[in-house]
Amino acid sequence: MDELISLSNATLDQLTVEHPRYDRTTLTPGIVHIGVGNFHRAHQAWYLHRLMQANQAKDWAIIGAGVRPYDAAMREKLLAQDCLTTLIELDPKNVSAEVIGSMIDYLPIEESNATLISQMAEPAIRIVAMTVTESGYYIDPVTKEFDTTHADLQHDAANPDMPITAFGAIVAALRLRHAAGHGPFTCLSCDNLQGNGDILRQTVVSLARLSDADLADWIDTEVTFPNSMVDCIAPSNGPKELALAADFGIIDNALVTHEAFRQWVIEDKFCVGRPNWEKVGATFSDDVHSFETMKIRILNAGHQVIANVGEILGIETIADCMAHPELAAFFGTVQRTEIAPTVAAVPGNTPAQYIELIEDRFSNPRIVDTTRRVAFDGSARHPGFVLPILRDQLAAGRSVEGLALVEAFWARMCFGTREDASVIEANDPNWNDLCKTAKAAKERPMAWLELNRIYGDLAQPCPFSEAFCRWLPVIWEQGCEPALKAYAVHVREESCV
Repeated sequence: MDELISLSNATLDQLTVEHPRYDRTTLTPGIVHIGVGNFHRAHQAWYLHRLMQANQAKDWAIIGAGVRPYDAAMREKLLAQDCLTTLIELDPKNVSAEVIGSMIDYLPIEESNATLISQMAEPAIRIVAMTVTESGYYIDPVTKEFDTTHADLQHDAANPDMPITAFGAIVAALRLRHAAGHGPFTCLSCDNLQGNGDILRQTVVSLARLSDADLADWIDTEVTFPNSMVDCIAPSNGPKELALAADFGIIDNALVTHEAFRQWVIEDKFCVGRPNWEKVGATFSDDVHSFETMKIRILNAGHQVIANVGEILGIETIADCMAHPELAAFFGTVQRTEIAPTVAAVPGNTPAQYIELIEDRFSNPRIVDTTRRVAFDGSARHPGFVLPILRDQLAAGRSVEGLALVEAFWARMCFGTREDASVIEANDPNWNDLCKTAKAAKERPMAWLELNRIYGDLAQPCPFSEAFCRWLPVIWEQGCEPALKAYAVHVREESCV
């Protein structure tokens, strides 16, 4: 084998895979992106790179940023290779690679966020984007209101010039821009939240109001917060994924694997301009809500349909879950009978077509997307993805048997052991409370539904609470696979009525 090439600006011309054809030394920043994980680099950074390959958007380069100590490790890896990333596309029929170069720097991780604030205050920065996960927006999971009681936010309100959150840093930067007469920037959420732009507006404006009402009014009037829908499966890296770079002759300690699918639907609300992302496949629409509803309910809620039971059964990946006959059947039935009725068609796609697409994507054996990753942070993902569907089904008087079983599987998973008695390690910011409640629910199922910050009034007598209290004992007394089979029998019997 030829000697492997360490990824850097100096070695780009030695690569045999697609790589930046533009002069990266001529790029200037226009975007700060907070939360530089695999998804961002496989998705938003890729769209911008494609524009740069077409000799466009060279004044929109990305500066990476983070606000958590663990971000420092990614910063170190990326700076060591000039912020270049190898993207490896794992199509079931083919594996290909491409090196992208749309990110040009990564700011230091500081407790005060001083460098981040200073960079965002620069007039050249016209977009501040973020991928900070669904649970990172400080909203109450039931009411969806801004959580003023959180210690992080109370700190930022009391110390607006030394914030510890990304949102506090944004407010501080906007304060500097306003004072200097530089004008606003666009705040762009790229997280899987229904109305993510509206939620980001709520968080930023509400936090600003805690320390400076006049600034909050200016932000609310002048800053734009477009809603967006993002989609591309980009799993976490393990040794197997990291080794793939060597197959293409590259040493890359921060590579990203991803599926052969991307989608980005965005509201065209950018107060100081934007790259022409529509030229490389993004969709601009006034009806992002319909696209994101389809994606969040069928894909993201669909992940929760199978990941929790997959963890209990010790099934390692989502593709392996889809290869399990009873689990795949459960996924398809819940999708078609309880999720699809709450989803409207969008231009070019019906719910039925999208379900088929998701079944194919989830079944891709090359995508090593672990059930553990997908099941992470259920205390944010179930209220965000699953329960809104359940509420719509209840309001329409339709079945919630499958969704009740989904929630029962989550309660069983949070007990902390698999059916083979192996331990499920902590996998949620609220893991200790969830485990304690799951243990109480083994004897008294209603204990789980009394997690008021998650279920709210769903603990009241209704078809959901009744079904949940039937299914959880079945799981404990008979096991997951018998419960899946019993559900299939229930569906067949209901269809014959």
